[in-house]
Amino acid sequence: MTLALSAADRAALIARHQAAIDGSLKTKLTTIAVIGGLVGLFLYGLTTLETSLWKIIAGFSNLGTFVVLMLPPDPGSFARAIIFVKALFETIAIAFLGTILAAILAFPLGFLAAKNVVANRVVHFLARRSMDTVRGVDALIWALIWVNVVGLGPFAGMLAIMTSDLGAFGKLFSEAIESADRKPVEGVTSVGGGKAHEIRFGLIPQVLPVIASQVLYYIESNTRSSTIIGIVGAGGIGLYLAETIRTLEWQQVSFLILLILAAVTAIDFLSNRLRFAIIGKRAV
Repeated sequence: MTLALSAADRAALIARHQAAIDGSLKTKLTTIAVIGGLVGLFLYGLTTLETSLWKIIAGFSNLGTFVVLMLPPDPGSFARAIIFVKALFETIAIAFLGTILAAILAFPLGFLAAKNVVANRVVHFLARRSMDTVRGVDALIWALIWVNVVGLGPFAGMLAIMTSDLGAFGKLFSEAIESADRKPVEGVTSVGGGKAHEIRFGLIPQVLPVIASQVLYYIESNTRSSTIIGIVGAGGIGLYLAETIRTLEWQQVSFLILLILAAVTAIDFLSNRLRFAIIGKRAV
């Protein structure tokens, strides 16, 4: 069954909502200004960074030379390969422990920073800005800081990952909590549940799968990040990667890169299995 409008009804409907159809002048000007600003920023970046297509094209020959030098991947010796594999597991341990500790510490902070849990504006503002401050410092900078605090080694790397992810997890967790459905919370309240019961039985079951998925992704992502912080002495395979690049041992560099890729692929496979085990398989 279709609903047909007469020409008069159609004209009257358009007339009533003409402002919404045409849009206000302020909205149009704002849109034009934003687009113009983004285009101007893009052009400024191209000019300031001395971007050149010819440099990229000329660099492909150098890239090809490096690829030839990196083949075939070769650790140099069996003993060297064992050292590299041990460093890889150290990198994975840094990423895993740092991510898990950050998630544990950020879990209560996420509730503290969520508007639908803590209504006090001062507490909410301080929690959000504190996490913004921590998140605003890159993991590599935190690694340099912790190396000077606790010394060289994987412990500093684990602390760097933990500190860097603490702010990110706090923001992600609080946003997941704020977007949770209010109906389960209202149901708990209607049967006499207090604030703690609302969080335990109304919010946590909703946000836990989302939080678990985010943590699993960050474990995979931090495996790559841990290779970078190792370059500044925070342990892991990054130290050997920097050493082999400095000594121009390109075949060993490619062997290390393959190890990292294999580890990331394996972690991605396992995290997907765990994620679907938590949230369940859904039709795409």
